[in-house]
Amino acid sequence: MKIKVSQEKLNKALSNVSRIAIGKVTLPILNNALIRVSNKKVSVITTNLDMAISDFLPVSSSEDGVITLPAKLLAEFISNLPKDETVEITTKGDKATIKAGKYSSTINGSPADDFPELPEINEKTAVVYKINTEDFKNSINEVMIASSNDLTRPALTGVYFNTVNNSLHIAATDGYRLAEKQIINKVENDIFAIVPTSSLQEVLRAINDSTDEIEITFNDDLVRFRLGEIEIISKLIDASFPDYQKLIPKENNIKADLSREELLRVTKLAALFSRSIGGSIICETKKPKTFSVKSITNEYGENNSDIETTIKEEGKISLNSRFLIDALNSLEEPEITIEFSNSLAPILLKNKKNNKYNHIIMPLNS
Repeated sequence: MKIKVSQEKLNKALSNVSRIAIGKVTLPILNNALIRVSNKKVSVITTNLDMAISDFLPVSSSEDGVITLPAKLLAEFISNLPKDETVEITTKGDKATIKAGKYSSTINGSPADDFPELPEINEKTAVVYKINTEDFKNSINEVMIASSNDLTRPALTGVYFNTVNNSLHIAATDGYRLAEKQIINKVENDIFAIVPTSSLQEVLRAINDSTDEIEITFNDDLVRFRLGEIEIISKLIDASFPDYQKLIPKENNIKADLSREELLRVTKLAALFSRSIGGSIICETKKPKTFSVKSITNEYGENNSDIETTIKEEGKISLNSRFLIDALNSLEEPEITIEFSNSLAPILLKNKKNNKYNHIIMPLNS
């Protein structure tokens, strides 16, 4: 095998793929990156068995071949070479010689036969969606914050891609809060699939300025994200996601339109005082024009802030301040709506004008 490629392009590819190269005691080959040259196409691939990342490289010249090399070592070596150098990699047996100007190194590799077979998408039965990169990135970040780290509840450790009334939605919940957003207005094919949050984090890391559109392909137990020259294939989570549409309150009599920035500020102030009581704060509506956020603790004292708005119904609810801060950071508009029905019911936050995003927080025991 032989390739010539710019340091900048090779460094970028290795940076994208090497993050998931974490070998297991029983399968150390997972520490390696597979480099394959075939028909003047070069691919750099890593996998952790749950996910595989491929980056396809433009090269100035090449000779067919395949080898696996330690991904972290290779990535760090290439990253320390001058950016304007052309890197030449040639292999002989299980060794790779890497040259760039006056720099040279030989790295011991492993046979490609030991590398796990990569999962394949059945293109004939696959469901494909395309979405603007910026919309995808914003939407995933807005929803992903509500996913769980509890591995005993696998369905909650991912983001649920699902169709509702011919539109594509994503949702995540940890049992205490729920975030949901419509990301494509009209689709022809239905999908109900849970994508691991860890896989989506890798997709977000792989996005660069030249990526205008992301192609998402679902098939059986796999999903593929295609971002230009990068492909990320991940297993789906084999579990049932809660019927979250039933959790979104349809009728709330207690409502307030508020400045997102002002509510965020007063919530952060209240959170300073509520650290010793698990971040518990109280939100209260008072007729005719007051929405208040307060916290009371024996250790620090009390904090109370009022925001002026129109109030038609009075009520109060106890919330986790961190959850409220996360929700407010996810909302996009300067004016937001907050609503609930009583102190035991979930609270709903949404943008005042754009109703594509819903964020729900369960109340704390008062």
